[in-house]
Amino acid sequence: MGYKVVVDYDLCESNAICMQIAPEVFEVRDDDFLYVLNETPGDDMRAKVEESVQRCPKQAIAIAED
Repeated sequence: MGYKVVVDYDLCESNAICMQIAPEVFEVRDDDFLYVLNETPGDDMRAKVEESVQRCPKQAIAIAED
């Protein structure tokens, strides 16, 4: 069963905490916007994505199950 990374960009403040946890999935660029590099990361990245969801100060990241 797969999953998808979902970001509510209206809530996101581009704090880059998610990028520190999972740089393979999240990136805050010089324009101070968050980019999702991989919306459907593999199961090997699941723990990092879940930690990013939990540690997001604005609760802007979610996991959608496929």
